[in-house]
Amino acid sequence: MKLTRHVHRQIRLKNRLLTLLFLCAVGGAAWLSARHSYQADWTEARSNTLSPATRKLLQAMSGKVSVTAYIKTGLPIRLQIAHLVDRYTHLKPDLKLDFVDPNNDPQKARALNIGEEGLVVVEYQGRSEKLNFIDEAALTNALLQLTHAEDRWVSFLAGHGERSPDGEANFDLNRFNKELRRRRINAQTVNLAKLPAIPDNSSLLVIASPSVALLPGEAEIVKQYVQRGGNLLLLTDPGDKTLDFIWPLLGLHPLPGRIVDKAAKLAGINDPSFVIVGEYNRHPVTRNFRTLTVYPAAAGFDIAADIDFESAPLLNSGPESWTETGPLAGTIRFHPDSAEKQGPITLAYALTRNLENGSEQRVIVVGDGDFLANTYIDNAGNLDMGLRMINWLVHDDRFIDIPAKTAPDRTLKLTLTGIAVIGFGFLIVLPLGLLGTGFVVWRRRRRR
Repeated sequence: MKLTRHVHRQIRLKNRLLTLLFLCAVGGAAWLSARHSYQADWTEARSNTLSPATRKLLQAMSGKVSVTAYIKTGLPIRLQIAHLVDRYTHLKPDLKLDFVDPNNDPQKARALNIGEEGLVVVEYQGRSEKLNFIDEAALTNALLQLTHAEDRWVSFLAGHGERSPDGEANFDLNRFNKELRRRRINAQTVNLAKLPAIPDNSSLLVIASPSVALLPGEAEIVKQYVQRGGNLLLLTDPGDKTLDFIWPLLGLHPLPGRIVDKAAKLAGINDPSFVIVGEYNRHPVTRNFRTLTVYPAAAGFDIAADIDFESAPLLNSGPESWTETGPLAGTIRFHPDSAEKQGPITLAYALTRNLENGSEQRVIVVGDGDFLANTYIDNAGNLDMGLRMINWLVHDDRFIDIPAKTAPDRTLKLTLTGIAVIGFGFLIVLPLGLLGTGFVVWRRRRRR
């Protein structure tokens, strides 16, 4: 068949049109992909998809969210964090992630108490949460805490030499109070000699290491507050007798002496009265908390067998600790034939009780008030521990339980018979079969 000039022209035109259509299709696909994204999770366990609770929370949040990961350059966890946050950014584009190497800003690293494992700071509407460990549950619950918009009031007992939330002295709690204000938790002092009642707007009463005893009428007001179901944070110190009126009501008994811990030397602290806590009991206050906390002078507690509260040991000293009743001078050692008690020793209890109105009363007692003082608040995780205690006490501990996602069929369970068959087959039968086949092939070739 002879192709005329007209046919050639038609073929060239057709080819040009097809090329133009192809380029338009590619350009259209590129334009759509730049403005619209689509992700599909084909894993059976949906391990790359955010939970419905997380998706609902992100859709309800308005305003920018900043996630800053203080992680050293080159660590694999940077990539893991980026993958996780990318799922959040897909639903909330104004959630931004930044990486900072703590080695490039050592002053900032010291201010934030950033350890070798790094730190993630989540900021939203002027508030922030710190995470030592990040997964979907941790990040989602940090965002949940940051969305809390209600102002709360905490009353600090005053008039008996207590640690002041506004005081600048080393003994006081001003720096801790500043962090509370950032979380919209407002502190007010109450002097029961002037105002013989706990303010009605108080979500919590804090009694922080009084140095003189309360008057009988004041003690009665505090006892009635607790009996009515008021939430309480009680900070005491070794040898403190000013709070003896409250111990029978709570079912606690302070142990004589102070806790000393040989393990303090491992942290570079030569003072044995410092208690280092690095392992925590399971409790909402310590959920996902993995940072050391330091208690400069701590008292231990015994608890009665029959009390009106549900009790949970919150902080325990190590096995090498004991309650020292003698002077901390020279060589000190445990005396088993005395009133001293061998560790581990509980230095903080969390107490709860269900009330008739359906609410829950919460109490935390800590045998050391110094750990939140201006002098020691920046030590390790002390500030975060204090904030966690306050959040729990004022019932600001909302938590979304997001179960861990595991891929199915990641383990193979075999019976002893199955293991024997596989071992015998691969180690004996298969090698002998291959050798036999090779020998047969070799013999046949030699006969040819």
